[in-house]
Amino acid sequence: MEQSGIHAKHVCKSFGKAQVLCDVSLDADAGEIVGIVGNNGSGKTVFMKCICGFLKPDSGEITVGGQRVGKDCDFPQSLGIIIETPGFIPHMSGMRNLKALAALRGIIGKQEITAVLKSVGLYEARHKAVAKYSLGMRQRLGIAQAIMEDPDVLILDEPFNGLDASAVETMRALLLTLKAKGKTILLASHNAEDIRILCDRIYEMKVNLK
Repeated sequence: MEQSGIHAKHVCKSFGKAQVLCDVSLDADAGEIVGIVGNNGSGKTVFMKCICGFLKPDSGEITVGGQRVGKDCDFPQSLGIIIETPGFIPHMSGMRNLKALAALRGIIGKQEITAVLKSVGLYEARHKAVAKYSLGMRQRLGIAQAIMEDPDVLILDEPFNGLDASAVETMRALLLTLKAKGKTILLASHNAEDIRILCDRIYEMKVNLK
């Protein structure tokens, strides 16, 4: 039977002599929000990049939506991502940025983009240049980009950076709605409250001192 969600087994990754990931395993099933916690340097972002296919592990296996990353596919299908600061074209509006990204695959149109901008609270600012967005607005646009094509799996690395308390509440509610729809969500956050409120299970990563 095809496995949904994310399943990582015994993943290792080094850069030169520095081993960042050592025997990391994780399971995140459909309809779950799974948290990753750990200090800076513990490998959270590197691990997420391996799941997305951006980095190739030295050993181990990662399966997303039943496909082995790096074997069955280079990049998992139906995946929404926020890793590090979202990048957009500054002189273009939020709407135009999302339209340009959506055009790459051609599976959604203006109606879906409008709906997602409303869901993250950016509809009123949709025609404003991204250069004039605050850090929190750019972060919300990044969340919109990650979810706009209705992916089955979301990889979210510190998605609430720069958001005020009200926006954080809105985004938490949005993630819980996506969870209820059966999405698999992998969330890294330094905020213990995010993890406590949102996550069904938590994995702790520690800095490898070897």
